[in-house]
Amino acid sequence: MIKNIFNEFSFIHVMKPLLFLFSIIFFASSLSFVERRLLALFQNRYGPNRVGWNGCLQILADTIKMFFKEDWIPPFSHKFFFVISPIISFISLLLVVAIIPFSTSFLIINLDIGILFFLMMSSLSVYSILFSGWSSNNKYSLLGAMRAAAQTISYEIFLGLSLMGVVAQAKSFNIIDIINSQKNLWNILPQFFGFIVFFISSLALCHRHPFDQPEAEQELADGYHIEYSGIKFGMFFIGEYISIIAVSSLMSCLFLAGGNNFLGLPKFLCFSLKTLFFIFTFILIRASLPRPRYDKVMYFGWKILLPITLFNLLITAFFILN
Repeated sequence: MIKNIFNEFSFIHVMKPLLFLFSIIFFASSLSFVERRLLALFQNRYGPNRVGWNGCLQILADTIKMFFKEDWIPPFSHKFFFVISPIISFISLLLVVAIIPFSTSFLIINLDIGILFFLMMSSLSVYSILFSGWSSNNKYSLLGAMRAAAQTISYEIFLGLSLMGVVAQAKSFNIIDIINSQKNLWNILPQFFGFIVFFISSLALCHRHPFDQPEAEQELADGYHIEYSGIKFGMFFIGEYISIIAVSSLMSCLFLAGGNNFLGLPKFLCFSLKTLFFIFTFILIRASLPRPRYDKVMYFGWKILLPITLFNLLITAFFILN
């Protein structure tokens, strides 16, 4: 029996997903350097350019600093929740990468409830912020956590509703079925309003500018992770970039047909180009838009995005039923 188990779960079957997830973590780490260089370019300044040729070893320097910095746990904190918060933040959206079909031959797991799995894991990420803000026993952390929880829970509603039009058209929650349903027409055209709402809600889910009020340095001095340092802060930091990669990949699959044929390019290259386009847009928005007031963010969600989402669902239902 043990022999059969080993035959079924061979070394390659175990190592392939692990290597892939480590590749995603490495890419997320590198993305922090790419973002700093691009932001410097957009804002007419130099950026990190001292370590190695044109700053190419900056990631290595940051990693060494992060690993050797004191891993301090405040004596006034609730230690258990203080420690598990960055772990939840790091792995919640990393697991979403497992359900994304990067090509027809490379997919870690094909879930019939792929969309629901993504929504579930994005909901779990709220707990990491709540636990970190509360367990730090710091008023700025708590204020940041309250902001993040209200923002994330609100925008998750729009995130889920914006995908229901796509699901109704494909008649499936399976991501591969949704990609295959776009052979003749990409979802970005019939589901344009859904795409806009999903994109904006993804910015809020990742706490990216202009939805970074939970971490606003000028107001909250870094918000919910102000008491974190060393490897724990690194898990929050890299987790944010992993979430950008995950939602950008999902947008490629759900609205741009994933790796389906585009200009005769190989499928993996086609998928990568679409994903990089969304990642670049995330960075461009951070470089160009100001941060709005927190109440304006909530107003924008409930008074503008919610009616647009419901209108999109009504239009989709009208065309499907007729």
